[in-house]
Amino acid sequence: MNKYEIIKRIEDFAPIETQEDWDCSGWGVNVEGYDEIRKIMLCLTVTNNVVRQAKEQNCDMIVSHHPCFSIPLEWSKINIYCTHTNMDKAHGGTTDTIIEKLRLSEYKTNIEHEFLRIINYKTTIREFNSLIKQISQNTRIINNNHATELKKIAFCAGSGSEFIKDAKELGADCLVTGDLKFHTALESPIVVYDIGHFESEILIMPVFKKIIGNDTKIVYADEHSPFELI
Repeated sequence: MNKYEIIKRIEDFAPIETQEDWDCSGWGVNVEGYDEIRKIMLCLTVTNNVVRQAKEQNCDMIVSHHPCFSIPLEWSKINIYCTHTNMDKAHGGTTDTIIEKLRLSEYKTNIEHEFLRIINYKTTIREFNSLIKQISQNTRIINNNHATELKKIAFCAGSGSEFIKDAKELGADCLVTGDLKFHTALESPIVVYDIGHFESEILIMPVFKKIIGNDTKIVYADEHSPFELI
């Protein structure tokens, strides 16, 4: 399959022009004359280990979620394409995938704020704790006001703690995201679930596969969160 057709399918789903100004989505490495793709490795983050896996498995291309802000020389012989904040914003992208995985899609509202998705879902903290653990055993909860029930929940995959205020203004009493810092947690006026950056975004891999289709072989990188429980 031609690599430009692969990219067209991705960008039809998550238009490249919707990425944030600071982002670096798009081609990380575009190897000239190396256009026909027989095998693709999908990953959350391109690392030396992922590139090694791709080479060992004879992949012609890597498609990742996280962008490559620098390209080591040893990566320069394999096609690498990244789809980051444009995929976060896309309908059916990273944040929507969390809601889908939790089987809460039917509760989605029309309220959106680029990266945020909102659902109307009445539940108790205890019940929602059990639900969230289905996708992340590393979840932390911030509940400064000792809430016992939730009615409107916002979601933002990856590092979305900067949107706590936006979520509250949109009427949410809870935000599900990752990468929460201490002082941000201390000052949060709503309940926040930090499910982990890796855990919140790795769910997008099957969506990548579906977007690309069955015209080329696809494999997943063996990758894990850098954090370990002790």
